[in-house]
Amino acid sequence: GWAWRLAIPAIGGLVVGPLVWFFAREARGHGVPEVMKAVALRGGVIRPRVVTVKALSSAVTIGTGGSAGSEGPIVQIGAAVGSTLGQMLGVGARELRTLVACGAAAGISATFNAPIAGALFAAEIIVGDFGVAQFGPIVIASVVATIVSRWALGNHPAFPVPEYEIVSPLEIFPYMVAGLVAGLVGVAFIRTLTFAEERFEGLGIPDWLKASVGGALTGAIAIALPQVYGVGYTTIGAALAGQLTAGLLGALLVAKLLATSLTLGSGGSGGIFAPSLFLGAMTGGFLGSFLHQWFPDATASSGAYALVTMGAVVAATTHAPISAILIIFEMTQTIDIVPALMAACVISTLVSQLL
Repeated sequence: GWAWRLAIPAIGGLVVGPLVWFFAREARGHGVPEVMKAVALRGGVIRPRVVTVKALSSAVTIGTGGSAGSEGPIVQIGAAVGSTLGQMLGVGARELRTLVACGAAAGISATFNAPIAGALFAAEIIVGDFGVAQFGPIVIASVVATIVSRWALGNHPAFPVPEYEIVSPLEIFPYMVAGLVAGLVGVAFIRTLTFAEERFEGLGIPDWLKASVGGALTGAIAIALPQVYGVGYTTIGAALAGQLTAGLLGALLVAKLLATSLTLGSGGSGGIFAPSLFLGAMTGGFLGSFLHQWFPDATASSGAYALVTMGAVVAATTHAPISAILIIFEMTQTIDIVPALMAACVISTLVSQLL
């Protein structure tokens, strides 16, 4: 019923708001920027309580329908575990930053079953250092996390997809156009999220109540499009399989962008990786539907474009094309489409950086 669709995310926000505000305010939002801030400004020091508060607040946000991902929280949780361990051992600031990056890499690797991407993400984004002294421990942490994850959850791709390939040499140009559009979508996502954060900061109600307002507004969007609830992996899978119409793909693109900005901008706890993947899949599926309709013999189906632009939007939002390429490759375990993925991710990153 529509009333429950409004109420349940609002109740989730009512739980998360006080939990974050009174116990660990750095647990609000998407997690990765807080880790980067801790590394850059505090020598890698993260309070131990962040582990518990981030896990609980993200679980409640996502579980009650908030539009967010679980990957950003696990990066912050892993980083907090690494920081806590380093503080207990009394290591120096350089070693503490490395331990934070080890925890972040382990979180990405375990969540995505992507050990290479996890290690490179931590080196590229968290510490910005590929030196052997830092990169070696990060790789070991990433490998161990992947082994444990595969033992507990099994070794399978996060998204099973058909075997897509580049149909024609000239098809690289439509994929480059898709990368350009993905860059614009990434910029729109960044600016909408920032706008929502600023508007909620100026809202004249107690800060611990704002997440419930964001939850209610997300629920209002979900009355018409319940696919925006939660992580959205099921809908991403449908887009990758080419099972959604162009009209629905376009509507979900706009709805998910707004729902995620409201959820996280109001103080909900969750990541932007999964929403970025969602936005990318909807963008590529929408474009691919028309491209395949216009040039059926020279282009792949819409699912192939959804796959490529998943990575391109992640690259645009994180400014980390190498990590984005490898995350998509390892998540889907598809290799034939990688040249198109590389081209789209680089172009989307350039567009995002220019804007």
